Formats: sequence, structure tokens, C-alpha cells
Amino acid sequence: MKHLLVVLSTVLLLAACGKINKENYETITLGMDYSEIETLLGNPTECDETLGMKQCQWGDESKYINVKFVASKVTIYSKKGL
Repeated sequence: MKHLLVVLSTVLLLAACGKINKENYETITLGMDYSEIETLLGNPTECDETLGMKQCQWGDESKYINVKFVASKVTIYSKKGL
């Protein structure tokens, strides 16, 4: 059972990393809705919410897409390692 969980976790991580690419980054535009970004990139690796602002990251320390939302709309986005 433990082996199965490790395999499933690895598959999910690899699938998510496959969406963290230059083409998907270039699809992001200001004003896009959070749900559109989630459809494009999958579930975020992490999110923080403070005072109506939500910041989410997809990927890991070496390769990621970082998006900031206000009222669930993209306001700032950046990338690393793509």
C-alpha cells in the first residue's frame, strides 16, 4: 500500500510539472480568473492569502509560475526556470 501511494504521488507531481512550461506561462493574461489559471496549470503547489490578496505558486524552487490574485483575478505573475 505504501509503495502505491509513493507511485501515485510521483505520477501526480510529474503531471503537474508538465503544465509548468513557457507555453502555458505565455497564455496567462492580466484579469484572468483563478479558475482559468487552475484549469491551465492544475492545482497550485502552495497558496497564501492575506487581506484579499491570494498568491499561488505552481512548481518547485527551481522551476515555477507564481501568480498573485486580487478578487480572484490575475494582477501580477512571474516565472523561474522555464
